[in-house]
Amino acid sequence: MIHKGTIVLGTMIGVGIGILLAPEKGKDTRDKLKKEGLKIKDQITDDFAEVKEDLSKTAQSGKEKFKEEFKDFRSKASIKTEQAITFLEKQLAILKEKNKTFQQTS
Repeated sequence: MIHKGTIVLGTMIGVGIGILLAPEKGKDTRDKLKKEGLKIKDQITDDFAEVKEDLSKTAQSGKEKFKEEFKDFRSKASIKTEQAITFLEKQLAILKEKNKTFQQTS
């Protein structure tokens, strides 16, 4: 896959060589260079805007994926916490029963 930057660079080089080799007056050549420079600037600006938009979309997609994964993690952690509490409650009940045998009744 050819990157946009490569295409822009190739275009700039081709235009520069073509203009420099063209048999025209200096003013005409400078005007053409200026016009082509503005076109290239606009193209680069458009390309960067497109890249920025793509990155923004990717970041948003990653953000949404992170939120979903965090929600799943939070749910699983809550279930595991509940299981741990249940286990501790059972162990506490066992300890209470054992402790009753050590208490003296008057």
